[in-house]
Amino acid sequence: MTASRPGRTRIKVCGITRLADAVAAVAAGVDALGFIFAAKSPRRIAPEQAREIIAALPPFVAAVGVFVDEDHRQVEEIVRSCRLTVVQLHGCESPAYCAKMPCRVVKVFNLPGAPAFAAYQDVVSGFLVDTFHAKLAGGTGQAFDWSILDKMRPLGPLVLAGGLGPRNVAEAVRRVRPFAVDVNSGVESAPGLKDIVAIQQVVAEVRRADLLGESPPC
Repeated sequence: MTASRPGRTRIKVCGITRLADAVAAVAAGVDALGFIFAAKSPRRIAPEQAREIIAALPPFVAAVGVFVDEDHRQVEEIVRSCRLTVVQLHGCESPAYCAKMPCRVVKVFNLPGAPAFAAYQDVVSGFLVDTFHAKLAGGTGQAFDWSILDKMRPLGPLVLAGGLGPRNVAEAVRRVRPFAVDVNSGVESAPGLKDIVAIQQVVAEVRRADLLGESPPC
């Protein structure tokens, strides 16, 4: 895996639970949708429900399954049954665990901290960085010091999460220059219920930042 910086920042909306939200997000210009299968998440979706939503999506939209320390056999079954294109691992999954996955892997690291990023470089397709929360694996709604990410940039595609929404996503794109941004609680009216206007605003802000941000990252 090698680092890359696209001309267009990809956008993922995570925590999808309703078909209408998925369809509207794709219509707004979102590149990927996240489906959370972690038992403790307020945005958890059953595999059967996720499968129905994913089957209704147009081509070239990535379906991302979010898991936290799940048995790898269960993950593999959900990947196959739901036709997921990427798995996003939020727990303490080891490099060996990641290597077993039947599709592309994005490994999540919660910052601040000193995780061993390089140990995963050869077994994942990208890194997602989020804010540490003692009780939540993602969807914290909290941002962090983006300068911490400089050491990760050479390791592979970087996905930025953590408290992103219409008010700060453009600044995040300009300062970090990530491969993608991942929004969740920042585009919701309630956990699992997406605010389509907020999603449209995020897409517009990211595209504006892409156009204005040809200078190197700070």
